Amino acid sequence: MKSNQIQKLAAAQLRRRSFLKGILATGAASVFAPRLLLAGSTTGKVNLACVGIGNRGWEDISAFHKTGLVNFVALCDTDMGAPHTKNALKLIPDAPRFQDFRKMFDKMGKDIDAVFIGTPDFSHFPVAMLAMSLGKHVYCEKPMGHSFRQVELMMAAEKKYNVAAQMGNQGHSDANYFQFKAWTEAGIIKNVTKITAYMNGKRRWHGMKVDGLLPEQPIPATLDWETWLTTAEEHKYNKGYINGEWRSWFDFGNGALGDWGAHIFDTAHEFLQLGLPTEVEAVKLDGYSPFIFPQASTLAFRFPARGEKPPVELTWYDGQKNLPPLPSNIGAAVVDPNIPPPSKGSIDTIANPPGKVIYGEGLTFKGGSHGATLKIIPEEKAKEMASKLPPVPKSPSNHYVNFLRACKGEEKARSSFAVAGPLCQAMAIGIIAQRVNAKLTFDPVTKQITNHKVANGLLAGVPARKDWEQFYKL
Repeated sequence: MKSNQIQKLAAAQLRRRSFLKGILATGAASVFAPRLLLAGSTTGKVNLACVGIGNRGWEDISAFHKTGLVNFVALCDTDMGAPHTKNALKLIPDAPRFQDFRKMFDKMGKDIDAVFIGTPDFSHFPVAMLAMSLGKHVYCEKPMGHSFRQVELMMAAEKKYNVAAQMGNQGHSDANYFQFKAWTEAGIIKNVTKITAYMNGKRRWHGMKVDGLLPEQPIPATLDWETWLTTAEEHKYNKGYINGEWRSWFDFGNGALGDWGAHIFDTAHEFLQLGLPTEVEAVKLDGYSPFIFPQASTLAFRFPARGEKPPVELTWYDGQKNLPPLPSNIGAAVVDPNIPPPSKGSIDTIANPPGKVIYGEGLTFKGGSHGATLKIIPEEKAKEMASKLPPVPKSPSNHYVNFLRACKGEEKARSSFAVAGPLCQAMAIGIIAQRVNAKLTFDPVTKQITNHKVANGLLAGVPARKDWEQFYKL
């Protein structure tokens, strides 16, 4: 690197440090406009900045665009101009472009009302924390954060800075949400004691064999690798970490559970008020690795009684051949045709589509993922119950519109961090169980794993690298 390039880099880092120190010193949210005084209020639209604009990020940007309720005021991606970013650049050609979200906020903070975060799982946290500390509303892809502690801090920041925050499990604004709510309130779903949830589609790490981290490769000229890593541990660049491949690695992703759990048992978690488990057991792990997610896993989450609600055991199955035990009369799978596939092809061509079975008092329900509605099984029982089911209201807004209206104080975000946070934390404990291959005992009051010192340490995640630890103080 030439000396003038080094000087420019050092100067940029100094500016970013000064910016963050200023935020910490001034109370952050007071620096910019109050919550409901939107910069885009004169147009009735929300001024949205997008961080992570390729792959899944592009799908979210397209959905936001279709609402007609946003002004796209900034685009940010660590590999700006790479093939996966070109759709967004074509759709939004005039928005200022950045490779570092810190620089984006430094230069454009006053023009931004809300931020969409479509970066890899491990880097949701620093973007969201900086945005919320500046009084910006946040739409963040699922799962919220990469560690139990990150999610805890994100929930606290949502409350502290009084912003609208939405996790991107989009089915939480569709038919399944309203059906589950109505059926629970009417007592159709009651006294649930057992849930079977499963995702048996092919994942990126299936068939992978690694004995360590990947070897160093030259960093592409277009990629800001330092900013891509954000708060993660130092890694040498390898293309096997980027563009979705990060999902395979404990250091960057959250596996099949973190990726799909929020689409499969999110409504059960909310409306059954499951909260945090007291035990998570790694019942089965095939192809265990300390680096990548197992080839298959069975995890048993045990949630305690909540008032008059009985304890619940939720068992999770992932892996192509790790099929769950299902009722003999379950019938055809429940599939939401509007959801993206977990790999190539379409969701309805997968041999074993993701789903769930919920065992309640007197009734058993089968369901799919995302917005797919529950069905009572067997079919004869469903016909018997048809006239007794309560009406289910239609959704007044999809997940994106719901968030934008929440930014304007017109609706409440359905998957707010307060709602989604405990769900993500429960999954985070499950991922720790995968990492240590053990049965864990968890205290929901002290929020500590009490029987496994190494696992308890993993609740906090890895120490942040220099210049990134400040995000844990916002």
